[in-house]
Amino acid sequence: MNILLVEDEKTLSDALVHILKKEKYTVDAAYDGEQGLEMGLTGRYDVILLDIMMPKMNGYAVLENLRKEGVSTPVLILTARNLTSEKVKGLDMGADDYLAKPFSTSELLARIRALLRRKTDVINTNELTFGDITLNLSNFELSCGSKKVNVSLKESEILRYFLTRPNFVVTKDELIIKLWGYDSDVEYNNIEVYISFLRKKLSFIGAKTGISTVRGVGYKLEA
Repeated sequence: MNILLVEDEKTLSDALVHILKKEKYTVDAAYDGEQGLEMGLTGRYDVILLDIMMPKMNGYAVLENLRKEGVSTPVLILTARNLTSEKVKGLDMGADDYLAKPFSTSELLARIRALLRRKTDVINTNELTFGDITLNLSNFELSCGSKKVNVSLKESEILRYFLTRPNFVVTKDELIIKLWGYDSDVEYNNIEVYISFLRKKLSFIGAKTGISTVRGVGYKLEA
């Protein structure tokens, strides 16, 4: 699971990164609001931990811009501000949870797990749709209008990952880590083969939605 930590206190950030990595999370750190927003807009994270008082752009502005751009990644606000009015403001702006500093490591980890479960529950529907295509997760059937084609389990997993991040660039490394695991010996050419299979099947059903290559970076599902 990928976590983005947006926290300007370097000592606290380093400590949290260490804790989260021990829990086997992949963690990227941003130290100001502008950097946090830029990274959050990639759509590659499963949870964003967001401080409020930061240089360049405060956490509320980061959150507001993420939601305006359609980024639905769960956001957990971490802040020393513990007033009810501040909590209400953050939640009304699109935050999913709120944790006041100082907090215990166990509570932070529990709240992250809860957000990840909630995200999985939202994604875990029978069908995912984007553009003119629909993927049925129950029978591994990909359809466009009345035309249908079966996909393999791994093809389904890859396409599902794209469908939960439409219009965002997905790197090959990200696909390998997410779908095969950290210790996998899967290589880039394996990913390329699966992408080729999926493109042929999208073409077979006449879909206008396709997987484009972002040269030197990865792939993107576009309608």
